Amino acid sequence: MARVAIVTGGTRGIGEAISLALKEIGVTVAANYAGNDERAREFSDRTGIKAYKWDVGDFDATQAGCAQVAEELGPIDIVVNNAGITRDGTILKMSYQAWKEVIDTNLGGCFNMAKATFPGMRDRKWGRIVNIGSINGQAGQYGQVNYAAAKSGIHGFTKALAQEGARAGVTVNAIAPGYIDTDMVAAVPADVLEKIVAKIPVGRLGQAHEIARGVAFLCSEEGGFVTGSTLSINGGQHMY
Repeated sequence: MARVAIVTGGTRGIGEAISLALKEIGVTVAANYAGNDERAREFSDRTGIKAYKWDVGDFDATQAGCAQVAEELGPIDIVVNNAGITRDGTILKMSYQAWKEVIDTNLGGCFNMAKATFPGMRDRKWGRIVNIGSINGQAGQYGQVNYAAAKSGIHGFTKALAQEGARAGVTVNAIAPGYIDTDMVAAVPADVLEKIVAKIPVGRLGQAHEIARGVAFLCSEEGGFVTGSTLSINGGQHMY
């Protein structure tokens, strides 16, 4: 029987690439999304992957959404916490709402998804959780105290939960992408983007499928000895 995965933010950008990569290795994928119904329908029609709508920052909605996926597709074996938003601004200009929304979605979503799925993984003695962090959670970024804090928190969350799951066959890892050629990065002004690329040793933006390959490995049987780790996929832009 095929493993069942939920990819949050799974209908576009990096999330879409992850959904497709998992499908290619034989996983039954549920792609979560929060807002764009038209985009989600187009994604499902094109890929054959069913899309489920809920806000991962909402605890009750996440519990209900995961229960629906489990009822329709089977027990959830794999979770990829990819959903993320930005509300950029310096702290002098950042509202509390902009802080809270980013923390609730980017970091709180990881907690909400784990509460809904980790107990079942542990009981069945197999599970894979992959949390999508960011180079900006590792190195910080001007104007992103909310985003950097949330993504940095993901890395600590990963290490702690990995210790709780290890003996039960549940691995928990993170991937920290650098600058990837997605809609989010495309919104960056051209002159700013040029400066960013100039700082990437390999001399280009990453591609979503390059992140997805890393996720697929960590979610596979072959990735079972890797847990509590962060895989940086950033073209050499940040090394430590």
